Amino acid sequence: MLEQLKRKFRMSDSQFAGFSGCLKKLEVPAKTTLLKEGEIAKKIFFIEKGCIRVWFNNDGKDLTTQFFFENETVASIESLKKQVPSLLNIETIEPCVLWYISKQDLEKILPELENVSELRDEFINNLFDRMFHYMNHFFSFLRDSPLKRYQTLLQEKPMIIQRVPQHYIASYLGVSSVHLSRIKSQLIRKKP
Repeated sequence: MLEQLKRKFRMSDSQFAGFSGCLKKLEVPAKTTLLKEGEIAKKIFFIEKGCIRVWFNNDGKDLTTQFFFENETVASIESLKKQVPSLLNIETIEPCVLWYISKQDLEKILPELENVSELRDEFINNLFDRMFHYMNHFFSFLRDSPLKRYQTLLQEKPMIIQRVPQHYIASYLGVSSVHLSRIKSQLIRKKP
């Protein structure tokens, strides 16, 4: 993972030594809460292996907003940056191998990494990707039926269908597990 990060961001050896020295490895089982809603985020996670979901509680119901997989970064960016309580929970779905950097360490090394354009661009791209995902997800609830949302998920993110338990997928689509089963049965009946 560290070699992959070094190649990806094209840092000098000394820059990479400072960056990688701040990364800590963490291996956790499935259903591990990395950040609870209401806590202030103190870490950014890089996923080497596994799957993570981001969700929030709405009157006792889990509402999943996003899934993250290998080679992706996850954090409650708003909480981390502004030091405000997180609106989201971050939880592992599968056993995970993660690398993380603390906010404190990140602030120490950021001045050294300001000139690493690939790292800055990656960070900005991650922010825009996350915003774009949330906008698409939000608009899909306004314009698309649950069936259409599931079909889009099948086409655009088949890894979610393959690796994520059905009740989390139902939560992500805004339907009950029973409704998701009906949608899947409906699609099976339509196949030639």
